[in-house]
Amino acid sequence: MDAVSTCEALFTAFADSDEAAIRALCADDLVAIQNGAPPMRLNSLIRFTLAVNNVIKDFHYEEPIRSASATGFVEEHMVCGTLPDGNPLKIPACVVGEIHDGKITVLREYLDSAAAAGLIAALS
Repeated sequence: MDAVSTCEALFTAFADSDEAAIRALCADDLVAIQNGAPPMRLNSLIRFTLAVNNVIKDFHYEEPIRSASATGFVEEHMVCGTLPDGNPLKIPACVVGEIHDGKITVLREYLDSAAAAGLIAALS
């Protein structure tokens, strides 16, 4: 699978809460970092993904722009859904992924933290 297809499959798996697909795409020693926060490992990333899908109705991504890079991929998108209070969720984000030996080894996500305030509150 090429880098752009891997990227697309990953975000489909995140949106679908498909733990098996996430594990199949990612290395066991994956490192995921959001906005420079302490790194998460694969199990933590999966728990976070499931938590988001549990609190955000119709969680999905819109307006994806995907590109291959020298070491993996870059995707810009809007993180979308409906917050528990009924307000829309729309967070601009960019994710840089590294792929080694066919598995995603690093994810660095940069998102608009002000736009994410509703999601952070819902997860608390």
